[in-house]
Amino acid sequence: MDHLRYSGLAFEEQRAAFLAIVAGDPLLSETLARVRRLALPDWLVVSGALYNSVWNHLTGKPPGYGIKDVDLFYFDDTDLSYEVEDAVIRRAAAHFEGLPLPVEVRNQARVHLWYPVKFGQECPRYASASESVSYFASKTHAVGVRYDTEGCLDLVAPFGLDDLFSFRITPNRVLDNQRTHEAKGRRAQECWPEIEVAPW
Repeated sequence: MDHLRYSGLAFEEQRAAFLAIVAGDPLLSETLARVRRLALPDWLVVSGALYNSVWNHLTGKPPGYGIKDVDLFYFDDTDLSYEVEDAVIRRAAAHFEGLPLPVEVRNQARVHLWYPVKFGQECPRYASASESVSYFASKTHAVGVRYDTEGCLDLVAPFGLDDLFSFRITPNRVLDNQRTHEAKGRRAQECWPEIEVAPW
């Protein structure tokens, strides 16, 4: 049960462990260094690449195992056109060329424009990259990191880290995202059988 060694600890201890694992992961540290140089407004690396790397570390799996891509959020509400976001995505693609994992870049100021078409329901108009994290289908997945002005890794975790360190995927019912919660849970269990998925 050594993979649960951080489960149930105080948040500050979990936060220190999480950031140490992220900083020590060779794929993430290189990616974060490049993200920082891209200098997007209100940027945040979120979700799978982070929590999957923690689970890999705790279960002795190699860096990158089970990770499809790196999700990079930014927030810029000065121009909500698709063309402006697409220009950022293309600039980022060139910037991240050569990294082992693809980097998916999305402007969180635009999510409310395409979300109803893709998912068949409304979502709020977010006010920041951090706010959007609190609407993920599973609370466990709601994590993000960025560098602060002093060059230290900063954590965004609106629901804390205990679910993540307990290998428990817990639903976030703020939107009707049952299908996403269950699909991501099934996929995670295929890679990390230690995981339990709480029912919606």
